[in-house]
Amino acid sequence: MTTAFDPIDLAGTQLVNRIAMAPMTRSRAYGDGLTVTDSTVEYYGQRASAGLIVTEGIQPSVVGQGYPDTPGLHTAEQVAAWRKVTDAVHAKGGKIFAQIMHAGRIGHPVLWPDQELLSVAPSAVAAAGQLFTHEGPKDFIAPRELTAAEIPGIVDDFVEAARNAVEAGFDGVELHGANGYLIHQFLAPNTNRRTDEWGGSVENRIRFAVEVTKAVAAAIGPERTGLRVSPGNQYNDIAETDPEATYPALVKELEPLGIGYLHVVEMTSGHRDVTLALRKHFSGTFILNPATEGPTDHGALGLIEDGTADILAFGSLFLANPDLPARLKAEGPYNTPDTATFFGGDDKGYTDYPALSAS
Repeated sequence: MTTAFDPIDLAGTQLVNRIAMAPMTRSRAYGDGLTVTDSTVEYYGQRASAGLIVTEGIQPSVVGQGYPDTPGLHTAEQVAAWRKVTDAVHAKGGKIFAQIMHAGRIGHPVLWPDQELLSVAPSAVAAAGQLFTHEGPKDFIAPRELTAAEIPGIVDDFVEAARNAVEAGFDGVELHGANGYLIHQFLAPNTNRRTDEWGGSVENRIRFAVEVTKAVAAAIGPERTGLRVSPGNQYNDIAETDPEATYPALVKELEPLGIGYLHVVEMTSGHRDVTLALRKHFSGTFILNPATEGPTDHGALGLIEDGTADILAFGSLFLANPDLPARLKAEGPYNTPDTATFFGGDDKGYTDYPALSAS
């Protein structure tokens, strides 16, 4: 019987176990350059016992940024800073993928050096709600609708960021197609109201996700390319009326590309049927961030044993437990995540969670 503690070949990248650290925004890239710091190096290095680390979302361009103090991967300075992170993880035997996240309409000009810019999206539809900024909460504003002629340039931004990730020493990249960000905005009918070849039908709404994935895979290799999706996710004012149709159609288009993995964020246990459908249609490595009724712990590991997933991704539990694989194997105890320190701040709640041997 396969367990979460067995190694796995991820499209040629050898992982020591099947426990992944899920991507989590931490908003600690301070300064005008939005580069990661020595604390970030320590943070990821502490968690290198994961079979796979997927970083926090990294914007591929200036207007791709959606939150304060999130890191980029579109300047030489940012690439050099990330190289310190990948070196630290590799020195401890770990593997790390960069998550490339274009926020699309989730952002605000106050975040960018040129405040005359507008966020971009498939349609000029503002998200409900507010964004936290250093100047206080700001209402989301209507983005600028991308023209058909501009969309290939956005695809190129993802490609360039992927190339920069390889230059920075990452083992691969994960394209963020979940949680209401740009790729997800193209997938969802309430944010994609286009009537051209990029919107309307399921076939057209999945086109952007397919084209980005195809272009990145061609640039850095399909084995180094993963995609994260979250069927039925309402975060950031997303309303999906047909996830049972949209996501299997997307995966069927991705299947011939031979990408390294598909990473599914399961929103509720009620979406397990969609999860299983995607598992059926995707022959590559299947990573699942499972829905649970309470804290995700060793009880979820049966999803590896019964074949629901090849790898399980853990979020806040990994944030608070840098040696999570050891704790899962021992069935605890677990440090409790401090939600007050999730976003921004200093090393408190970032690099000071004790390892099992020290707790």
